[in-house]
Amino acid sequence: MDLVSILIPTYNCENFIRSTLQSVLNQSYSHWEIIIVDDASTDNTVVIIKEFAQDDNRIKLTELEKNSGNGFARNIALDKAAGRYIAFLDADDLWFPLKLEKQIQFLKDKDLPFTFSFYEWIDEEGNVLNKKIEAPINLTYEELFFCNYVGNLTAIYDVEFFGKIRIEATQKRQDWRLWLTILKQIKEAKPVPESLAYYRIRKDSISSSKFKLIKHNFGVYRRFHGFNFVVSCIYMTRFLFTQLVIKPRYMKT
Repeated sequence: MDLVSILIPTYNCENFIRSTLQSVLNQSYSHWEIIIVDDASTDNTVVIIKEFAQDDNRIKLTELEKNSGNGFARNIALDKAAGRYIAFLDADDLWFPLKLEKQIQFLKDKDLPFTFSFYEWIDEEGNVLNKKIEAPINLTYEELFFCNYVGNLTAIYDVEFFGKIRIEATQKRQDWRLWLTILKQIKEAKPVPESLAYYRIRKDSISSSKFKLIKHNFGVYRRFHGFNFVVSCIYMTRFLFTQLVIKPRYMKT
């Protein structure tokens, strides 16, 4: 059984971190380690994590002295990861109990170095919102270029194939940049075609703000891809069309 390293950056998530960690503890696939990097939380997040770590030595905590953002924290976690597979989980999201088992088996059965899955939405209180987020069954680089179909909480990649891929140390959209880097190599990705996780919709999340979505995604074209302002605007037009017309087809109720 191959080791899976689960990277979790945390910052002031005392209301959610218990249920997030418990969702990993409930996994049917047991050969994992959680690498938590706390980004200088000022609430009780670290206290709660330490309670879990005392009871399970697979949970490993690093505390940062200065708040540096999710990308920086994820890179610290990546450096400490020992697993063949790298999995991602945010500190307020949840996994279904069979998540790791099904995805690792899918990777092996299909001989793939990367996969993700469908997922569903919950609210801040954990209520299911009857919204399922699907993705193209054969996701191409071009499709990903105009829309991030990969839920961060569902992605897993094989270190033996890619090595450890460092993450852009930006505050937002570093996950999309990572998937673009991966698909530039493999050209196409296949999801496990079922929901395996819950994504928590929060009032302050990027998903709740259309203005933030436009701003941060424009930054991907402008800074990550290196396009000039005019070309970035053209690509953003296509991006917005995809968001408004195409992506809703993959959102099921």
